[in-house]
This record gives sequence, structure tokens and C-alpha cells, in this order.
Amino acid sequence: MSPLTPEDLAAVALSLRVAAAATAFSLPFAFMVALLLARGRFPGRSVLDAAVHLPLVLPPVATGYVLLILLGRNGPLGAPLAELGIVFAFDWTGAALASAVMAFPLMVRPIRLAIEAIDPEVDEVAMTLGARPLVRLLRITLPLAGPGIIAGAVLGFAKALGEFGATITFAAAIPGETLTLPTAIYQAVQQPGGEGRALTLCAVATAIAVVAVIASNTLGRAVERPLRGR
Repeated sequence: MSPLTPEDLAAVALSLRVAAAATAFSLPFAFMVALLLARGRFPGRSVLDAAVHLPLVLPPVATGYVLLILLGRNGPLGAPLAELGIVFAFDWTGAALASAVMAFPLMVRPIRLAIEAIDPEVDEVAMTLGARPLVRLLRITLPLAGPGIIAGAVLGFAKALGEFGATITFAAAIPGETLTLPTAIYQAVQQPGGEGRALTLCAVATAIAVVAVIASNTLGRAVERPLRGR
């Protein structure tokens, strides 16, 4: 193992920034989609379900390339956004977007399972007592699905932190700009004598993942305790 260089520290900091932004951006949409899939009954539900899980079965590089075509500076979506000063391709925001897309299905799944585990009678009783849909959502569904939401957030954060294929395709690997931790590990492995640097970066990635899991378990227990009346 070798000491971390300033470039390595920048890659770690950028990866944390990208993962946090991807998780924060995706989580509200993941909850809404999970709620729709868990409770909704509408035509095209199976199509939506398949579309949500598509990033899991597509090669990450293919996902990144599709994002590059759509959101590149000359893309159908990227060109009008660029005129407004919003650029994703080859920017850290592009890395966050690519990571968010890849992490999205991993966030939806545990949240959906948590919502499906809620006894429908609880919601029905609240409805008979006059509780409006928004009140039932905020005071019943959200608290009871809390552990699933936390699990989804941690899974999404971990996936975003370790995303490589889609990120390097859409945002490249510009030192100090879009060079993330997984890309730095890959570059270290490709360099002669870079094994020590790669091991150090892998150790850092492992430490971050362990801290995330411990934090998830702690938050999960904190959320479940009031629900169990303890």
C-alpha cells in the first residue's frame, strides 16, 4: 500500500460528492415510483417495472453512451440545456446523473418491498377516519416504510460510489473534475507499479462502504424502535 496523493484525495472527495448528489436526487423519485408500483393498478405497470430495472441488465457502458447521445452538448436534450448553462457531459454533474440512473433500480426495490409489507387495513382505517391521501402518505406510509427507504438510500449510495462504466463513458476521467474513486483504481491497476496505490484506494472504498452499512443499520433500528413501541 502507498500513501494517498492529492489526486487520490480529490478522487475520493469527488466520489463522495457524486454519490451523495446521486442519492439525494434519486431518492424522492425512487419513493414515488416504488409507491406507484406497490399500490398502483394501471395499464403499462409491467412496462414501467421493466423500464425501472433496465439499468440492471444493460451494460453500464451502454447506459452511459445513451446518456451521452441524449445529453451531450449536441444531443436532443443536451443542446437546449447547454443554452441554459446546464451541462452534464464531461462534468461532475454528469457523473452524478449517470450514477443516479444506475443506482435507481437498487433504490426502488427495497422501498417497494417495504411499502408492500404495510398492512392495507392500516391505510383503510385511516381513510375511514377521514384522513386525506397526503396525510396518510406522510403519517402512515412514510414512517412504516422508513427502514426500506434507508436501505434503498444506502444501496443507492454504495452503487453510485462504485459506478464505473456509465460514469467514465458519460463524464470521462478528467483529474480534479470527473475522476472518481473507481476510475482512479482502474488507472492505478493499468500503471506499472501501481498495485500499492490501487490497494490503498480499495481500502478507502471498503472503509466508506463499511461506515455506510453501519450507519444504515443504526438508522434502521432508530426508525423501527418507535414503530415497535419500544
